[in-house]
Amino acid sequence: MTDVVTILGAGVAGLTVAQELTTRGLRVRIVDPAGAPGPQACSWWAGGMLAPFCEGESADPAVVRLGAQAAEWWQAAGVEVVREGTLVLAPGRDRSELLRFARRTEGHRTLDREGIAALEPDLAERFDRALHFAAEAHLAPRAALAKLMCNLVGRGVEFTDRGAAEGEVIDCRGLAARDCLPDLRGVRGEMVILRAPGLMIRRPVRLLHPRHPLYIVPRGEGVYMLGATQIETGARGPATLRSVVELLNAAYALHPAFAEAEVLEIGAEARPAFADNMPRVFRRAGRIHINGLFRHGFLLSPAMAIAAADLLMATRQKEETACGSR
Repeated sequence: MTDVVTILGAGVAGLTVAQELTTRGLRVRIVDPAGAPGPQACSWWAGGMLAPFCEGESADPAVVRLGAQAAEWWQAAGVEVVREGTLVLAPGRDRSELLRFARRTEGHRTLDREGIAALEPDLAERFDRALHFAAEAHLAPRAALAKLMCNLVGRGVEFTDRGAAEGEVIDCRGLAARDCLPDLRGVRGEMVILRAPGLMIRRPVRLLHPRHPLYIVPRGEGVYMLGATQIETGARGPATLRSVVELLNAAYALHPAFAEAEVLEIGAEARPAFADNMPRVFRRAGRIHINGLFRHGFLLSPAMAIAAADLLMATRQKEETACGSR
């Protein structure tokens, strides 16, 4: 039994499981046709919200439970994690959406206009009710991926764009794994990155709207990531005009200052999901699979990495016990 573990895929799932395995003393190599994370991976276009309580509004309760450990895991890996919570807002005409969101979630407190002003002064004039999920956090996905890459290179992990798998194989290829996981489907997401230097928002904001919900994540220095589109298709390629217009209109509804923002990037990618939108860690045909992270890549990949590492270590322990008993 070789002590090398080959990880297929250098997205957030592959890098988090590599971080977990090397922390436990295992030798790892990562094989990805792109060699390293980049615009070709859905991880590159993620929001980076570590918001398990907000996700509980529509996700399985397991997402809340598994996501609760994410912020601590990323921080332990040396990634900068911003712990300012999440602010959930709705226009006055959609107050019922805010009440519905509050009923379906936990871990929040209700704010009036004065409470909003204490957290986000630039938004207080436009909204008089909000929910604040103080325990939630966020990170910058590209910086997080770069930090994991740096950690892994420092631990001797080899990154290659080709080569045969050695030792145990952990498949983290996302939608590319449909060659052996035909039940995977793609869910397309689109995003826009803006620079609005005249606006100051410190924490992720979710704007509830029955037609065009929006989340905005601050990246620092007046830069914001906008997202929320969720389209049932595995098609890749440029974002559509309709989605971009909806995102920008929703941003303007949050604050008119976004009308003067510079558009820095527009991106789109398809995220892997199973029918129930829950991730899986399982063994099939001689390899361990981590897949189906859906829109919860940075939130749930730490828990999936821990589960995969535990599965691998348990298998090795059984094999060693069997060899020792002969």
